[in-house]
Amino acid sequence: MSHTIISASPHLHAGKTTNRIMYDVLIALIPAFLVSVYVFGYAALLLTSVAVISCVGFEYLIQKYLLKISPTIYDGSAWVTGVLLAFNLPADLPLWMVVLGSFVAIGIAKQSFGGLGFNIFNPALVGRVFLLISFPVQMTTWPKAFYYHMNPADAITGATPLGILKEGIRNGNNIPEIYAHIPTHTDMWLGFTGGSLGEISALALLIGAVYLLIRKVITWHIPLSMLASIALISGLFWWYDATHYASPVFHLLSGGAVLGAFFMATDMVTSPMSRKGMLVFGFGIGFISMIIRLFGAYPEGVSFAILLMNALVPLINKSLKPRRFGSKIKHKIF
Repeated sequence: MSHTIISASPHLHAGKTTNRIMYDVLIALIPAFLVSVYVFGYAALLLTSVAVISCVGFEYLIQKYLLKISPTIYDGSAWVTGVLLAFNLPADLPLWMVVLGSFVAIGIAKQSFGGLGFNIFNPALVGRVFLLISFPVQMTTWPKAFYYHMNPADAITGATPLGILKEGIRNGNNIPEIYAHIPTHTDMWLGFTGGSLGEISALALLIGAVYLLIRKVITWHIPLSMLASIALISGLFWWYDATHYASPVFHLLSGGAVLGAFFMATDMVTSPMSRKGMLVFGFGIGFISMIIRLFGAYPEGVSFAILLMNALVPLINKSLKPRRFGSKIKHKIF
């Protein structure tokens, strides 16, 4: 009796190799990386280098000596994980923590599930959340923009715009009072603010996103539904009481909204296969993100939201299956 072996989904071939996709993502991340180096100086370059080297190194060692398989470090996936992990970290995070986060991302979130194509959760976000839970002080201590250029010896820190918003609301301040201590929308658009390496410049991230869309590495479904969900929910609360809730523009430009929408949530391994599933997936991420931002203890919720929706991807795929190739559409007669 012959047996047919079916590989992991998806089964459609679009002529794209893993290497091409991963290197396209790396190219798309260059504008945001350059902005991070401009804003945070050599610290951004050092942290990103350590994250990439650690991720590639752990993938090689685990595959070569633990799993006894041929290493796949040249497919670019470990490089992308390293850059995205760095983009979710403060510029002055101790480097040994970066190495630890890289091990969790590659060893636990990726290789323990079988490697690329089998991991359930986004590896970079697993590494980031692990560090956030394990070292909350270091992971929520943010260097101010340009402080490395002014005086590298002094660690000048400050809160992110979302952190300032959360703290101001807790202290009973209204939105106009809080806005006096928050960078302008223009600063957040360009990247002249504190935060993780890759979340500070919406403009740089959108330049990379356009490249990915043109190259057809990603589609518009997840980013649009996620950002629309954030805008809708924040807009409703802002319309209800603009003195206690920030505007949709603020929520879209701050935190990891743009980075998560185009570079994290669109991970083809951990996102739904159908277009309807992508829309539901993206909307769910935006909804959970705003619930955490508005009512949670953390000022930011994009990372948690993406991981939670990653866990629901099998259910979404099962509930919103695309029509099988060659099947007939049954028309109901009313």
